[in-house]
Amino acid sequence: MKVENTREPQPRMTHAVGLHSSRDNLLAQLLPLVTAGLERGEPVAVAVQPSTMEAVYDMFGSLPGLMQLAPPEGSDGGSGQTLAARRARQLRELTAASGSATVVTEHWNRFDGLDGSFWTELDAAMNVALSDLPVHITCFFPEMPLHLEVLAGARRNHPLLLVDGEQRHNPWYRRPRDVLAEVPAPSPVLLGPPDSRMVFGAWQLNEVRDAVEHALLAAGYGRDRAEDVVLAVNEVTTNAVEHGAGEAQISVWAASDGFVFEVQDNGALRDPLPGLRAPHPSEPRGRGIWIARQLCDSLHVWPDRGGTHVRMRAAP
Repeated sequence: MKVENTREPQPRMTHAVGLHSSRDNLLAQLLPLVTAGLERGEPVAVAVQPSTMEAVYDMFGSLPGLMQLAPPEGSDGGSGQTLAARRARQLRELTAASGSATVVTEHWNRFDGLDGSFWTELDAAMNVALSDLPVHITCFFPEMPLHLEVLAGARRNHPLLLVDGEQRHNPWYRRPRDVLAEVPAPSPVLLGPPDSRMVFGAWQLNEVRDAVEHALLAAGYGRDRAEDVVLAVNEVTTNAVEHGAGEAQISVWAASDGFVFEVQDNGALRDPLPGLRAPHPSEPRGRGIWIARQLCDSLHVWPDRGGTHVRMRAAP
């Protein structure tokens, strides 16, 4: 499956990491950033732990220029790719009206998962998804996290270091693709045997579309929503047969919160973070995964020895 976007836009965002030794040390670094953003007349978007959010509200109150970004999901954070795509949509709408924004995020060990690699994937994905947005992001991490990967990923993913209130060049920074070449996107939780499974080639894509549409309508999805989900599945399955070995497999689960579709082929994953950046209008191809991300509630891409997997979840 070939899912890559080689276009490299000029970065407009700044992305810094700040390390803290205690809660007081965290607030001493974080609150001045919020103050500076508000004084510049910029909206400030935050994604921090509840106790930190309380401290922000205690100092600033509930201001119109203060908003919360989408939080991680589940016990392991969910998909860093999906969370980065959601935050990109939020910040794209925010900066379209304001021109620029200050963003502050905080590590939360509740979402470390097995080894902390969720945060590595999230920050690498943020570097791709937000690269063309005029946002100034500072991410705070503890100096001594539970998992060493949390600190290692934080150092590799941020071009800038926040030291004594000033941003400095980070010598440990690496490009997102290089970071995830060393620490690939984690596979999501196993779902057990699917409700249905179909092996297909290019000549059977219409059968896949018909089967997905029938299942969605039978489960009570509205016609418009069903068409969106069928389009998302079609983009991913078409990509699989065009860039894999000509044959792929789709598995379907009917979950309590909607349908889950997983497409697998034996192609190599060249771009570890596909579809996070909108293709340029002049690019005739390379839109499939990006379109699917816009239409699904979550979309996660990961490689294994057997090839490439794309898992999509679509609520009614």
